[in-house]
Amino acid sequence: MTGTRSLPLVLRWSARAPLAARWVIPEGSPLRLPDPPEPTGFDFTARMRTLCDDVAARCPELGHVEMPRVLVSFTPCRNRSRYGLQARVTPLRFRGGALTRRHGATEYQVQRYFVDGREMLYVLTFCLPRFLDQPFREKLVTVFHELYHIGPTFDGDLRRHPGRYAVHSHSKDRYDARMTDLVRAYLAGHPDPDVFAFLRYGYRDLWDNFGGVTGVVVPRPKLLPVGCVPARAAARNRAGGA
Repeated sequence: MTGTRSLPLVLRWSARAPLAARWVIPEGSPLRLPDPPEPTGFDFTARMRTLCDDVAARCPELGHVEMPRVLVSFTPCRNRSRYGLQARVTPLRFRGGALTRRHGATEYQVQRYFVDGREMLYVLTFCLPRFLDQPFREKLVTVFHELYHIGPTFDGDLRRHPGRYAVHSHSKDRYDARMTDLVRAYLAGHPDPDVFAFLRYGYRDLWDNFGGVTGVVVPRPKLLPVGCVPARAAARNRAGGA
């Protein structure tokens, strides 16, 4: 607990302390390159942000997503298998947009992220290069899948469905089918297919064509203790069913 609490509650990035750019290199690869001082090659996270902006603008079900407050990043996958985690969206608030949540007698807070003075409410992370090696439509379905998790009030919490399976609803198959329908509608008659053209290429193609693949990497937000509820108050809350 002490070591966890020593982590900063707030992380900030700006022109003076920019987000870190990293090469996308498969785990176990003999290739080792110094981190680029500036994004070079194919900037995956910049292109993905542009795509997500376009998706939010054209898909009514995702019109609540404000990409300037979504931090897009990548995490290196541990192997070259196509199977496993493709992407995740991490909320930076609790239910209803609350900044803290109590567990027992302890109050917890998710680390707060600021970029150029603007507070982020979500971190959207892609597992690379695995994500890039999926078929084109599966990549787009994954993008829609993660954006749809963002709560409709855009308050830093996830979209919650009724019942036991609050994140994917009671049927993951129906959830995925709905995302497929949204992708189909998005692609139909799109006036600027260049915005998603990069998804038609695999990792190796992008690396060879652009001289490398880079993206932003940030630490996964940590849940940190920020205070304690007095024992009597905690007992009253438990007795009251809080």
